[in-house]
This record gives sequence, structure tokens and C-alpha cells, in this order.
Amino acid sequence: MTQDYRARIMPAEVALADISSGQSVYVHNGCAEPVELVKALTRRGPDLENVQVIHMATMGIADYILPEYEGHFRHNALFIGGNVRKAVQEGRADYTPIFLSEIEGLFRSGALPIDVCLLQCTPPDAYGYMSLGPSIDASLTAAQCARRVIVEINDQCPRTLGDTFLHVSRVDAFVEASHPLSEYPRHPVTDLHYAIARHIAKLIPDGATIQTGIGGIPEAVLGLLHDRRDLGIHSEMVPDSVVDLVEAGVITGERKSLHPRKIISGFVLGSKRLFDYIDNNPMFEFHRTEYCNDPFLIAQNDRMVALNSAIEVDLTGQVCSDSMGASPYSGIGGQVDFLRGAARSKGGLPIITLPSTAKDGAVSRIVPTLRPGAGVVTSRGDVHYVITEHGVAYLHGRTLCQRAEALIQVADPKFHGQLEEYARRNHLLSASRSFVAV
Repeated sequence: MTQDYRARIMPAEVALADISSGQSVYVHNGCAEPVELVKALTRRGPDLENVQVIHMATMGIADYILPEYEGHFRHNALFIGGNVRKAVQEGRADYTPIFLSEIEGLFRSGALPIDVCLLQCTPPDAYGYMSLGPSIDASLTAAQCARRVIVEINDQCPRTLGDTFLHVSRVDAFVEASHPLSEYPRHPVTDLHYAIARHIAKLIPDGATIQTGIGGIPEAVLGLLHDRRDLGIHSEMVPDSVVDLVEAGVITGERKSLHPRKIISGFVLGSKRLFDYIDNNPMFEFHRTEYCNDPFLIAQNDRMVALNSAIEVDLTGQVCSDSMGASPYSGIGGQVDFLRGAARSKGGLPIITLPSTAKDGAVSRIVPTLRPGAGVVTSRGDVHYVITEHGVAYLHGRTLCQRAEALIQVADPKFHGQLEEYARRNHLLSASRSFVAV
């Protein structure tokens, strides 16, 4: 077996030589991006036409979206990362809006066929199994559906446990490399983030299971939970700050009703500290996104807390979180998956969080109506809690008038007047209701 594996080790240029024009190439997501294979693929660009490059957000390079490769490569973002955002916004790349839990179904059905899958993995063990390391997400399924699989073997890739393994017999070519993984920078936590997080932390009980998100607000929330007991994690993504709570004895998973004592995740985004911590760590159990993000499974976690962000929320509760007006920004991701799961959890908390303003306070993010072209990621029927630094608005089961009133209360006070005026004009508030800015 080992001899057979070593016979398929070759330079990256040789491994990618069979990629031809018109094919689709899937790239391992997040911090697991196989950067040497991506570099080699990009070098082949001048010889290729109309190659579709498919992935969610990657933390490494994405030079195939540069203007000089237009017509050679066209990226299809299943979630828009910062390294491809400009290309998508300028029309040189595409974006597919889809729930994270449903991506793998596209691969299996053939609706989104994959000709070549590029992965980064650990060296194989004695039995021929390689771990996909920090990102299982949809990548393991992509490998199983692809016509050809090429693996970058990186001896610095952490060996993660769970549904993370691919056998060498499923791989067509191997490229050996040794380099640090692409890291995701930790967001600075501001006073504003803490002001929002304090409202959220008050709602989270001992024994809760948490879906962590990306950014300053989730980081701030986790930082305020050091006085809790027996918290658990079931999340599509795990950041660095989870390690702090595990080492402090706060995250134990002892009270989890599904996968007790296990941190369940599809991928991690973080630094070398996190990569080292998950290496061969049996507390972390990685699964495919279609499992981690299945609302039915999420709901089996009692006291499930789903923390998700928004770009803007209108006065009826519609949530835009993937675009700036008509300009794509990120993606649907797992927001709806986890909000629906938490809503059906015993004692669950489906939460949307956002600062009340943008552009240094010049623009309200609680808005009369979403901007033209804005995507509604989460419908008003799915929204329960909307939390800003000004408080908590609970919307589930509330009338349009009650929603407008609650959302104006958590908007920045200097925008109360114009929000109230719109609400009255459109019969969302009674003529007698008024707000006092504080």
C-alpha cells in the first residue's frame, strides 16, 4: 500500500497536467487551502479557457481571479471570501447563494459537477488514511464525487478526528509539501462589540450549546462566558477563542444532549495555536457540513444558541447578511440552518446580532426597508432575537407593528425619528406612539 502511494507522488505541474479547458476544479476551503496546488493551477492559466474554480471562502491565495486570467478561469463562490470579493463584485467571478447544509447535495446530484478536486491532507497513516485536517466542510464529499482527486500532502497539517479521513486508494496523484497552514486573523474586539455581547451573554445559561460565528461580536461573547459551566459547541466553524474556554474548564460538553463531551464542527478558522490544539485531540469531532448544519440535528441540542450576524435588518425583521445592496459581500452560509435548528431546540436561542450603525455612526443598520437589490438571507418568519448595543428586540410571533416598535428601540437613538416617521406613514406604528432618544 505504501509503495503504491509513493508511486503516485509527483511535481504539482505533472499532477495538474490533465486539467483541460471547460472543466470544473474544486479547491479545499478555509485554512486547508492547498496553496502549492493553487499556485500550480494558476500557472497553467494561459493554456486554459473557461475553467470553473469552485470553493467556499479560502484563507490563502486566489490569483486565478486576477483580471489577466479572465476567460481562463472563472470562480464560482459558494461563500464569498475576502480574497475573491472584488472579482465577484466586478463580475469577473460568480456567486451561488445556497444554504451551507445543501452544498453537498449539488455535488452528489450532479447539479454542480466536479472534474478535479484539490485537497490538502496529512501524510497517510499505517492503514493508508489521510485526514483532511482543519476543514472537512463539503470537501470530503467533493472528493468522493470528483472524477479526479489530487492531494497536497503537508506534514504540517493537523490530524483531526471524526468523519475526516480519505484513503490513498481514492486519490489519483499526490504532491508533497511542507508549509504552515493559511491562518485566519483574529478580529480585534472593540468596546462596541462588548456592549452588544453583554446583552447576548445574559441570555446564555449554563449547559448551553453554542454555534460560534466569525468576527468581533462572537469573540466578545465567548470572552464574557468564563463564569458559565458545562458549555458545549456544535458549530459549522470553531475559532481560536474556543480554546481559551476549553482550557478554562468552561467548555466541557457534559450537558450536551447530542454528542456529549464532544466539540462538533465542520471546520476551524484560526491560527497555529488552534491547529496545534485540534491535532489528534479527541474532544474535537469533525463532520461534513451537511451533518453539522442539518437543522434537525442542530435542534437535538438542548439550549442551542445560534449566533449570526447581519448587514442590515428592516423594520419587519427581514435580514440581509450576504450583500451590500445589490453588491455581493459574503454568503448565506449556515445562518438559516442554525437559526432554524435553534428555534426548534428545547430552550434554544436563535440570535441575529449587529451594531446599530455603520460608517462611524452615519448610517443606521436598522432600516425602514432593505436597500435595493439586497438579499434576504433570513426571512422575517425565521427571526427571533435581534440584538444591538442598545438592547434586545424579540420578534417571533409579533405583529408588524410590534416588530417595528421593538426594532426602533434597538436602533441608534439619532435614527429613531426617521424610522418612526416611516413606520407611521406605512401603518407600522399608531399615530400616538412616539420614541424618546436617549
